[in-house]
Amino acid sequence: MNRIKLGDYNTLEIVKAVDFGLYLDGGSEGEILLPRRYVPENYRIGDEIEVFVYLDQDERPVATTEKPLARVGDFACLECVWVNEYGAFLNWGLMKDVFCPFHEQKRRMEIGSSYIVYIYIDEESYRIVASAKIEKYLSEDYPPYATGDEVSLLIWQKTELGFKAIIDNSYPGLIYENQIFKPVHTGDRMKGYISSVRPDGKIDLSLQATGRRQTLDFSETLLDYLHEHGGKCDLGDKSDAEEIKRRFQVSKKTYKKAIGDLYKRHLIIILGEEGIKLAE
Repeated sequence: MNRIKLGDYNTLEIVKAVDFGLYLDGGSEGEILLPRRYVPENYRIGDEIEVFVYLDQDERPVATTEKPLARVGDFACLECVWVNEYGAFLNWGLMKDVFCPFHEQKRRMEIGSSYIVYIYIDEESYRIVASAKIEKYLSEDYPPYATGDEVSLLIWQKTELGFKAIIDNSYPGLIYENQIFKPVHTGDRMKGYISSVRPDGKIDLSLQATGRRQTLDFSETLLDYLHEHGGKCDLGDKSDAEEIKRRFQVSKKTYKKAIGDLYKRHLIIILGEEGIKLAE
């Protein structure tokens, strides 16, 4: 049997039932307990079950059917729930919190605050721990992206230029302030797009699709808005850019392109300063 993936999901065979739960075949790790509160109905000895395996209070492998907020190898935004003389404990959605020692903190963590951390296994102690020193866990490989690629983002931190983000749980990127048309906060997960990959490997990001794809995506959004608001919108191609941004979270340039696209498709009528309306 393959070695157990600690801090990750494993499919394990049920080998024994006891009053306080089920024992699962952990291969070289021996039998692993699935506590009674997580035991599924109508199980049978020999069935396989998907569980998350981590360490209990005595640092022994234990299984759960709960879904944690992060696995080993993941970046995540976690809340500090307890601090002692050794470090901080972060809520990652399981009975036992994940530990972040002081030497892995950028600044002292405070109860009630949330932090972007990386989850890993400490080689010396074999414990699952968190680190807020994000940079040393990001990929240093040249990014495999092309302009316009859709990616998954975890918003990392605010800077003078905009927001740093972690791309596909691997690469750092930057969303410039003038490319942000909706509220963004550290810890947000959202879809994004590659604006460019520079020769040095640094990545510029956008929260909107680029080019024709962006126009088509927002055209459908604007069409839905018209259907939901009596067929009319009081914003036209001469309207204030801030009002367009406030209502639709896009730039005036994108809004004007969408109007042009819908007009060419004979789906709307342009009313000048009064905005637009659906074509009859």
